[in-house]
Amino acid sequence: MAEATKEPYVGRAMKRVEDPRLIKGIATYTDDLRLPGLVHAAILRSPYAHARVAAIDTEAARALPGVVAVFTGADVNAHCGTVPCAASIPDLKAPAHTVLAGDRVYFVGHPVAVAIASDPYIARDAIEAIVVDYDPLPVVTNPEEALKAGSPLTHPDLGSNVAFTHHVAGGDVDAAFQQADRVITQRIVHQRLTPMPIEPRAVVASYHAGEGSLTLWTSTQVPHLVRTLLPGMIAIPENKLRVVAPEVGGGFGAKLNVYAEEALIGHLAMRLGTPVKWIESRRDNASSTIHGRDQIGEYEVAVKNDGTILGLKARTVADLGSYLQLLTPAIPTLTGLVVTGCYRIPAIKLEIVGVYTNKMATDAYRGAGRPEATYLIERLMDLCARETGVDRTDIRLKNFPQPSEFPFQNASGLFYDSGNYQAALAKARELADWHGLVAEQSAARAAGRLFGIGISTYVEICAMGPSKAMPAGGWEWGCVRMEISGKVTVITGVTPHGQGQETSFAQIVADRLGVPIEDIVVMHGDTSVAHYGRDTYGSRGTAVGGSAIVMCIDKVVAKARTLAAHLLGTSADGVVFESGVFGAPGVSDRVVGWGELAGEAYIAKNLPAGFEPGLEASSFFEPENFTFPFGTHIVAAEIDRETGKVSIRKYVAVDDCGPQINPLLVEGQVQGGIAHSIGQVLFEQTLYDEDGQLLTGEFMDYAMPRAADIPDYILGSTVTPSPVNPLGIKGVGEAGTIGATPAIANAVMDALEPLGVTHLDLPLTPERVWRAIHVRAAATV
Repeated sequence: MAEATKEPYVGRAMKRVEDPRLIKGIATYTDDLRLPGLVHAAILRSPYAHARVAAIDTEAARALPGVVAVFTGADVNAHCGTVPCAASIPDLKAPAHTVLAGDRVYFVGHPVAVAIASDPYIARDAIEAIVVDYDPLPVVTNPEEALKAGSPLTHPDLGSNVAFTHHVAGGDVDAAFQQADRVITQRIVHQRLTPMPIEPRAVVASYHAGEGSLTLWTSTQVPHLVRTLLPGMIAIPENKLRVVAPEVGGGFGAKLNVYAEEALIGHLAMRLGTPVKWIESRRDNASSTIHGRDQIGEYEVAVKNDGTILGLKARTVADLGSYLQLLTPAIPTLTGLVVTGCYRIPAIKLEIVGVYTNKMATDAYRGAGRPEATYLIERLMDLCARETGVDRTDIRLKNFPQPSEFPFQNASGLFYDSGNYQAALAKARELADWHGLVAEQSAARAAGRLFGIGISTYVEICAMGPSKAMPAGGWEWGCVRMEISGKVTVITGVTPHGQGQETSFAQIVADRLGVPIEDIVVMHGDTSVAHYGRDTYGSRGTAVGGSAIVMCIDKVVAKARTLAAHLLGTSADGVVFESGVFGAPGVSDRVVGWGELAGEAYIAKNLPAGFEPGLEASSFFEPENFTFPFGTHIVAAEIDRETGKVSIRKYVAVDDCGPQINPLLVEGQVQGGIAHSIGQVLFEQTLYDEDGQLLTGEFMDYAMPRAADIPDYILGSTVTPSPVNPLGIKGVGEAGTIGATPAIANAVMDALEPLGVTHLDLPLTPERVWRAIHVRAAATV
């Protein structure tokens, strides 16, 4: 009936179709927007971590030539509402966080006033001319200190620094610890991190007075959530608000939020009747865009001498910062959900305490709660192996569920969809030449070198997901339209910003419709085009959004089949669709393709009775469960005894994200995630001093890995389809970050094992490692 089937697009390692505009510098970012009458906003931020605002004098700022207006909290807060938090936790104590400070500031970077001027430089001069009379108040920056009696209160009206206490429990923990041969304890600190996307946050707002409509361009991962929540802040009807996410220069979870500045700039555009632009500075990005991680935990593991893990107890203190952003309190609870990792641990008991301090709020940062869980359980597995004398890979294999046990319920109640952890571990060992690495390590140690091998076997919760488990719905929407010309327009409610869905979605559509990929356009990120969506985070884009597109394709093909049957003079049941053409074998030698069908569908002169003109479909996909990607990472690392510097000698990653739409995109996501972990393990830490001053507010102060610090990767995969979506895919955007952190840390600790060092907290900077080496050396003299 048709020509020989061409190589499928799905499964091909194709370059991203979106890359040329980015590489050529012809893409549009928020700061590229130039609108008639545009004015510029600059925001004055508090230099104090905690202070009473006694007075604000704006007269000198208002008098500067070119200044349009200056506003304080007294001018705008009544019109802008409070910053929303979508996470719901029982008995949560939440401060009301206004867009500009009221009578008190409670972190360095807290917005205090805004100046609007004809150009951004005058606006910056204006905020420097504002005089604020601050009365400093006591500060607390250590979450454990914040829990002590007599600690300064971040929010005195709440009566405590405790925002919430959350419990996760499953199985009989008391019995597990009674049956244990050993109980291994370890304190683990997950340092605070700054996402540092290369493009800081940016907002442009334009108000159309005649229509009463507002258009907001914002560098965000979640334009649909912004459109959902912003009307409640600035009193504009949802159907009068258009939100556009242009190109986004990095998100990493930092732009999974509704920020005060989005409401403020939208309000100012409406109030002034002219477009307003605000571009965040690098220092403001470091101080006033969300931070990640910042958990401290005390962990106990009950283990048998043969390496069987019986139970886990933990108390985690999560530093939330000074107020709640969109998902701030939810992130540490994700740690509790997957704290057992990919192991059959029958009993757990966790207490998670969310604490306020005088620092910027924490929220989702690449991995969002799951890197913390994987890091702690993988460090504990290595410690159990060391204490029991069981080989590190054997202890993992012993505690894995078998592939036949899936869907597997962990102790927190989650059902892991599918898995074959044994296969991923075996493949990683093969790619790493495990026995060769062990031999190399033996030779290195014999020569007095500090050479270590680290392993991490991980599982993560992805494809955020079922609406019953999500604060604002977990469905996704899509639309597929066959144009009258036979070209295809795909509209998705996810908001890719580097993930490559303009390419991968086109690959899916090209195969299933049998059209050239060059004939497909994928549109996203504009709520006037993609009318519905839950956006991009939690490695959900293709697993959930791609599934919505598949539903649309099925509807379009079904409708086209009915029309083709009419044109071919047969019933729909007698029509065969293959490689982009419809035929009726045994009835007619004639075939019809998309071009003819589209023309007939829209010109509508020869349609079957009751057939609705047009050829498009939209769908909402509601997943029945999350997905659970998994994998194994193996690292060889060497430490310079004289400097403490860690060098990664070999990096192997085997990740299972189900079937791969585009292996090149998968590889890119894994590589980027590993780079984030290299930063967390070896370089990065957000630091405040005891007065709440941010010490790491610029690239000069916040160390991040450079190109020379990134090793060559040996990447592999296994394929275990998920049963919870029609594509069988699981998600991969955060896998590298989740699997890599413990693998690198375990390699460093293995290198230090001959010196008797069992644990160091991150980051493993040269100074920290050097001190550990020399403290142990001094102790043996």
